[in-house]
Amino acid sequence: MITIYSILKEQLTHSGLIFRLAFYEVKSKYQMHYLGILWQFLNPLIQVAVYWFVFGVGLRQSENIGDIPFIIYLLIGLIPWFFISSTITQGSNSIYSKVNLVSKMKFPVSILPSITIISNMFNFIIMLIILQLILMLYDINSGIYLLQLPYYLFSMFIFVFAFTLLSSTISALIRDYQLLVQSLMRMLFFLTPIFWSLDSFPNNYQRIIELNPFTYIINGLRATFLAEGWFYEDWIYMVYFWSLTLVILFIGSILHNNFKNKFIDYL
Repeated sequence: MITIYSILKEQLTHSGLIFRLAFYEVKSKYQMHYLGILWQFLNPLIQVAVYWFVFGVGLRQSENIGDIPFIIYLLIGLIPWFFISSTITQGSNSIYSKVNLVSKMKFPVSILPSITIISNMFNFIIMLIILQLILMLYDINSGIYLLQLPYYLFSMFIFVFAFTLLSSTISALIRDYQLLVQSLMRMLFFLTPIFWSLDSFPNNYQRIIELNPFTYIINGLRATFLAEGWFYEDWIYMVYFWSLTLVILFIGSILHNNFKNKFIDYL
């Protein structure tokens, strides 16, 4: 637990630096493009339109999922998934891609995954605001259930941080691991209830699918926006998710502390 504490303390101590570097990363990424930072929103909007057309209009013939329009069901799943997928893929490569820049100065390497998380968070927050406006257009009221939105956002950020801390460490040591992460995220896109409902599977299969921690986050956000239930109702699943998150964070913290001064030797 001491290693976890030291890693989290570094994030809090250097929070100002994290936000400054994250903002600079977003700004520099699109400075050579005519539309600039607008691509932060155009890319996910184009992808949502394509998925809606293929899976909603083409395969499902615009069929609703229960009483929920398919486009709403899809958006609630895709918006957090875009953040999760891009952040994990980029964050897993964050140490390897920048270690040369920080190897000759005193720099908290553990904040590199956090910079990726925060830089992607700007776009994610704006997409959530757009989602809320779309829900209002469809006359869908989340009501008091919006109170649990901070819980699920916190759960998502902590899990993504734990996973990227572990992955970025392994990826800096074993380069093949980055390709494995990319393949894993492509596979999990179809194994996470983003454009299909968990209820469409038998109970035995549902339990297997729920081993995927992203299912907890996506379904939790969906329950929040669609006013379908509280986070504490399935407390066993909640305990599983947090136990898995803490285990990943613990292993990632130990590995990072053991190798943070040796990354340059593996490049």
